[in-house]
Amino acid sequence: MFIEHEFYVGLRDINNLKELSNTALLSYLEDVACMHSEIAGFGVSNMDEVKRTWVLLAWKIKVIKRPKFNDTIKVKTWSRLIDKFYAFRDFELYDQNNRIIGIATSKWIFIDTEKGKIVKVTDEVGSKYETENKSVFEESDLEKLEEPNYSINKVNYKITKNMIDVNNHLHNIYYLDVAKEVLPDNVGEFDEFEVLYKHEVKLGDIVTAIYSKEEKDYYVSIKNEDETKIHSIIKLKY
Repeated sequence: MFIEHEFYVGLRDINNLKELSNTALLSYLEDVACMHSEIAGFGVSNMDEVKRTWVLLAWKIKVIKRPKFNDTIKVKTWSRLIDKFYAFRDFELYDQNNRIIGIATSKWIFIDTEKGKIVKVTDEVGSKYETENKSVFEESDLEKLEEPNYSINKVNYKITKNMIDVNNHLHNIYYLDVAKEVLPDNVGEFDEFEVLYKHEVKLGDIVTAIYSKEEKDYYVSIKNEDETKIHSIIKLKY
Protein backbone atom coordinates (compact mmCIF):
# COMPACT_ATOMS: atom_id res chain seq x y z
CA MET A 1 0.00 0.00 0.00
CA PHE A 2 1.33 3.42 -1.00
CA ILE A 3 0.24 6.48 0.96
CA GLU A 4 0.58 9.98 -0.50
CA HIS A 5 0.02 13.46 0.91
CA GLU A 6 0.76 16.99 -0.27
CA PHE A 7 2.45 19.61 1.93
CA TYR A 8 2.71 23.35 1.47
CA VAL A 9 6.10 24.76 2.44
CA GLY A 10 5.08 27.60 4.75
CA LEU A 11 6.95 30.21 6.73
CA ARG A 12 7.45 27.99 9.79
CA ASP A 13 9.03 25.28 7.60
CA ILE A 14 11.92 27.29 6.13
CA ASN A 15 15.37 28.44 7.20
CA ASN A 16 17.00 31.84 6.67
CA LEU A 17 17.64 30.94 3.01
CA LYS A 18 13.87 30.46 2.50
CA GLU A 19 14.43 26.73 1.96
CA LEU A 20 12.76 23.77 3.64
CA SER A 21 14.61 22.93 6.86
CA ASN A 22 15.54 19.35 7.67
CA THR A 23 13.50 19.52 10.87
CA ALA A 24 10.40 20.41 8.85
CA LEU A 25 11.24 17.73 6.29
CA LEU A 26 11.29 15.08 9.01
CA SER A 27 7.95 16.35 10.29
CA TYR A 28 6.44 15.78 6.81
CA LEU A 29 7.81 12.23 6.69
CA GLU A 30 6.56 11.54 10.19
CA ASP A 31 3.07 12.85 9.39
CA VAL A 32 2.59 10.69 6.31
CA ALA A 33 3.95 7.62 8.16
CA CYS A 34 1.37 8.25 10.88
CA MET A 35 -1.37 8.45 8.25
CA HIS A 36 -0.47 4.91 7.13
CA SER A 37 -0.58 3.61 10.71
CA GLU A 38 -3.97 5.24 11.25
CA ILE A 39 -5.31 3.33 8.25
CA ALA A 40 -3.74 0.09 9.52
CA GLY A 41 -5.32 0.54 12.96
CA PHE A 42 -2.15 1.20 14.95
CA GLY A 43 -2.02 4.98 14.88
CA VAL A 44 -1.85 7.68 17.52
CA SER A 45 -5.64 7.97 17.84
CA ASN A 46 -6.11 4.37 19.05
CA MET A 47 -2.77 3.55 20.71
CA ASP A 48 -4.41 3.61 24.16
CA GLU A 49 -6.89 0.99 22.96
CA VAL A 50 -4.52 -1.41 21.19
CA LYS A 51 -1.67 -0.85 23.72
CA ARG A 52 0.86 -0.77 20.91
CA THR A 53 2.90 1.95 19.26
CA TRP A 54 5.80 2.34 16.84
CA VAL A 55 9.10 3.80 18.04
CA LEU A 56 11.62 5.13 15.57
CA LEU A 57 15.16 3.69 15.59
CA ALA A 58 16.84 5.41 12.64
CA TRP A 59 16.54 7.70 9.62
CA LYS A 60 18.51 7.94 6.39
CA ILE A 61 17.69 10.93 4.17
CA LYS A 62 18.92 12.22 0.81
CA VAL A 63 17.68 15.55 -0.57
CA ILE A 64 18.16 15.78 -4.34
CA LYS A 65 16.62 19.24 -4.76
CA ARG A 66 15.63 21.29 -1.73
CA PRO A 67 12.10 22.76 -1.74
CA LYS A 68 11.66 26.48 -1.17
CA PHE A 69 9.05 28.69 0.45
CA ASN A 70 5.64 28.53 -1.23
CA ASP A 71 6.37 25.20 -2.94
CA THR A 72 3.89 22.34 -2.76
CA ILE A 73 5.49 18.91 -2.46
CA LYS A 74 4.11 15.39 -2.38
CA VAL A 75 5.39 12.79 0.06
CA LYS A 76 4.86 9.11 -0.73
CA THR A 77 5.50 6.30 1.74
CA TRP A 78 5.13 2.55 2.06
CA SER A 79 6.06 -0.33 4.34
CA ARG A 80 9.13 -1.93 2.74
CA LEU A 81 9.92 -4.84 5.06
CA ILE A 82 8.67 -6.26 8.34
CA ASP A 83 11.06 -8.73 9.97
CA LYS A 84 9.97 -10.04 13.39
CA PHE A 85 10.73 -7.10 15.71
CA TYR A 86 11.70 -4.53 13.08
CA ALA A 87 9.85 -2.66 10.37
CA PHE A 88 11.33 -0.60 7.54
CA ARG A 89 9.54 2.27 5.85
CA ASP A 90 10.66 4.16 2.72
CA PHE A 91 9.70 7.55 1.30
CA GLU A 92 9.88 9.54 -1.91
CA LEU A 93 9.40 13.29 -2.24
CA TYR A 94 8.10 14.89 -5.44
CA ASP A 95 7.97 18.49 -6.64
CA GLN A 96 5.03 20.19 -8.37
CA ASN A 97 6.14 18.69 -11.68
CA ASN A 98 6.12 15.17 -10.21
CA ARG A 99 9.93 14.90 -10.24
CA ILE A 100 11.65 13.10 -7.37
CA ILE A 101 13.46 15.60 -5.15
CA GLY A 102 14.28 13.40 -2.16
CA ILE A 103 14.33 9.86 -0.78
CA ALA A 104 14.39 8.43 2.72
CA THR A 105 14.25 5.21 4.66
CA SER A 106 13.55 4.50 8.32
CA LYS A 107 13.65 1.68 10.85
CA TRP A 108 11.09 1.10 13.62
CA ILE A 109 10.28 -1.22 16.51
CA PHE A 110 6.86 -2.20 17.88
CA ILE A 111 6.31 -1.42 21.57
CA ASP A 112 3.85 -2.67 24.20
CA THR A 113 2.83 0.66 25.78
CA GLU A 114 1.74 -0.93 29.08
CA LYS A 115 4.94 -2.89 29.68
CA GLY A 116 7.28 -0.57 27.80
CA LYS A 117 8.84 -3.56 26.03
CA ILE A 118 9.56 -4.51 22.43
CA VAL A 119 7.05 -7.00 21.01
CA LYS A 120 7.07 -9.08 17.84
CA VAL A 121 5.18 -7.76 14.82
CA THR A 122 2.72 -10.56 14.14
CA ASP A 123 1.69 -11.60 10.62
CA GLU A 124 -1.76 -10.19 11.37
CA VAL A 125 -0.35 -6.76 12.22
CA GLY A 126 2.08 -6.82 9.31
CA SER A 127 -0.60 -7.71 6.78
CA LYS A 128 -2.52 -4.53 7.60
CA TYR A 129 0.36 -2.45 6.22
CA GLU A 130 0.36 -4.26 2.83
CA THR A 131 4.15 -4.21 2.40
CA GLU A 132 5.54 -3.22 -1.01
CA ASN A 133 8.67 -4.73 -2.61
CA LYS A 134 10.36 -1.41 -3.34
CA SER A 135 13.47 0.18 -1.82
CA VAL A 136 14.88 3.67 -2.38
CA PHE A 137 18.42 2.71 -1.29
CA GLU A 138 20.48 -0.31 -2.30
CA GLU A 139 21.15 -1.32 1.32
CA SER A 140 18.28 -3.16 2.99
CA ASP A 141 19.26 -2.11 6.53
CA LEU A 142 20.58 1.17 7.92
CA GLU A 143 24.19 1.76 8.89
CA LYS A 144 25.05 1.26 12.55
CA LEU A 145 26.64 4.62 13.29
CA GLU A 146 29.62 4.76 15.60
CA GLU A 147 30.59 7.72 17.76
CA PRO A 148 33.91 9.34 16.73
CA ASN A 149 36.62 9.06 19.40
CA TYR A 150 37.35 12.78 19.62
CA SER A 151 35.43 16.07 19.76
CA ILE A 152 35.78 19.57 18.34
CA ASN A 153 33.08 21.30 20.36
CA LYS A 154 30.52 20.55 23.08
CA VAL A 155 27.31 22.29 24.15
CA ASN A 156 24.88 21.52 26.97
CA TYR A 157 21.17 21.84 26.17
CA LYS A 158 18.07 21.56 28.40
CA ILE A 159 15.00 19.82 26.95
CA THR A 160 11.86 21.96 27.18
CA LYS A 161 8.12 21.17 27.15
CA ASN A 162 7.56 22.12 23.51
CA MET A 163 10.02 19.40 22.41
CA ILE A 164 8.17 16.46 24.01
CA ASP A 165 6.11 14.01 21.93
CA VAL A 166 3.04 11.86 22.55
CA ASN A 167 5.23 9.19 24.22
CA ASN A 168 6.63 11.79 26.66
CA HIS A 169 10.08 11.64 25.06
CA LEU A 170 12.07 14.18 23.08
CA HIS A 171 10.34 14.30 19.70
CA ASN A 172 12.60 12.63 17.12
CA ILE A 173 12.65 15.66 14.79
CA TYR A 174 14.14 17.91 17.49
CA TYR A 175 17.37 15.94 17.75
CA LEU A 176 18.41 17.89 14.64
CA ASP A 177 17.69 21.17 16.45
CA VAL A 178 19.87 20.08 19.36
CA ALA A 179 22.61 19.17 16.88
CA LYS A 180 22.46 22.64 15.32
CA GLU A 181 23.44 24.18 18.65
CA VAL A 182 26.91 22.62 18.47
CA LEU A 183 27.60 22.70 14.71
CA PRO A 184 29.68 25.55 13.21
CA ASP A 185 27.72 28.72 12.41
CA ASN A 186 28.70 28.62 8.73
CA VAL A 187 27.05 25.27 7.92
CA GLY A 188 23.57 25.14 6.43
CA GLU A 189 21.10 22.34 5.77
CA PHE A 190 22.80 19.04 4.97
CA ASP A 191 21.41 17.25 1.92
CA GLU A 192 22.36 13.81 3.27
CA PHE A 193 22.03 12.76 6.89
CA GLU A 194 21.43 9.79 9.11
CA VAL A 195 20.07 9.69 12.65
CA LEU A 196 20.42 6.75 15.04
CA TYR A 197 18.29 6.82 18.22
CA LYS A 198 19.65 4.76 21.12
CA HIS A 199 18.13 5.94 24.43
CA GLU A 200 15.16 8.22 25.00
CA VAL A 201 15.49 11.79 26.28
CA LYS A 202 12.84 13.18 28.64
CA LEU A 203 11.52 16.56 29.76
CA GLY A 204 14.02 18.54 31.81
CA ASP A 205 17.00 16.39 30.84
CA ILE A 206 20.22 18.25 30.17
CA VAL A 207 22.02 16.68 27.24
CA THR A 208 25.51 17.22 25.87
CA ALA A 209 25.81 17.68 22.11
CA ILE A 210 29.30 16.75 20.89
CA TYR A 211 30.52 17.82 17.45
CA SER A 212 33.28 16.12 15.44
CA LYS A 213 34.26 15.83 11.78
CA GLU A 214 35.86 13.09 9.68
CA GLU A 215 36.82 14.22 6.16
CA LYS A 216 33.52 15.39 4.59
CA ASP A 217 31.29 13.86 7.27
CA TYR A 218 30.02 15.86 10.23
CA TYR A 219 28.99 14.01 13.40
CA VAL A 220 26.97 15.05 16.43
CA SER A 221 26.66 12.68 19.38
CA ILE A 222 23.95 13.53 21.89
CA LYS A 223 24.69 12.20 25.36
CA ASN A 224 23.45 12.70 28.89
CA GLU A 225 24.99 15.51 30.90
CA ASP A 226 27.87 13.48 32.34
CA GLU A 227 28.46 11.76 28.96
CA THR A 228 27.97 8.22 30.26
CA LYS A 229 25.02 7.38 27.96
CA ILE A 230 24.53 7.94 24.23
CA HIS A 231 21.06 9.09 23.25
CA SER A 232 21.68 9.58 19.55
CA ILE A 233 24.34 9.72 16.86
CA ILE A 234 23.82 11.96 13.84
CA LYS A 235 25.88 11.84 10.64
CA LEU A 236 25.60 14.70 8.15
CA LYS A 237 27.20 15.60 4.84
CA TYR A 238 26.65 17.95 1.90
